[in-house]
Amino acid sequence: MNDRLRSLQDLQTLHRELRIRQRAEEERREREAAQARLREQEARIFELTVGTVVKMPEANRVLLQPGRPSPEPLQRMLDEQAAWKQALSDDFDVDSLLETDETLSFRRPEITQESVRKLRRGHWALQGQIDLHGLRRDQAREALGQFIHDSARRGLRCVRVVHGKGNGSPGREPVLKARVRRWLVQKQEVLAFVQARASDGGSGALMVLLNAT
Repeated sequence: MNDRLRSLQDLQTLHRELRIRQRAEEERREREAAQARLREQEARIFELTVGTVVKMPEANRVLLQPGRPSPEPLQRMLDEQAAWKQALSDDFDVDSLLETDETLSFRRPEITQESVRKLRRGHWALQGQIDLHGLRRDQAREALGQFIHDSARRGLRCVRVVHGKGNGSPGREPVLKARVRRWLVQKQEVLAFVQARASDGGSGALMVLLNAT
């Protein structure tokens, strides 16, 4: 008797689950049908608004071929621009652009004093250097301009320029020290420079912050 009662209860439970599933299925179908009717109504609204679409005839059409532009000497222009960027003047007035600290550092207006302090403390890792010892003035100017240009193109951020302390020069005066500052200020890639720390060359070198491209 108990087995028959349990079987009857299981059957009733199964019927309830089937009815629940059936109602869920019917609700899903009703939602899909409602969404389909809504899409159809929206399509009809577009058709009524736009009206009948007629394809344009293809006859009497002329396909115009755009004229080819005349060749331009791009490489020559690039070479001239590069040469212009490297043309550094010895007569450039740099004194008004240098900071009035003891090392005559330099920074462009968009560079903060904090950036200069970081450069002086060695915040940026040294990524390259050029040593101008033993070069004549014209050689040093050309080598420095090319070095700054190439370093910026390579994405270098901080480089060192060694110009010497002048110990081996007549009168023990540094020949390139003032000129190097004058040349660096003229390079647009140079954002700032400071005298190197004693461990990096001291008064015989500059740490330069570049606008890497």
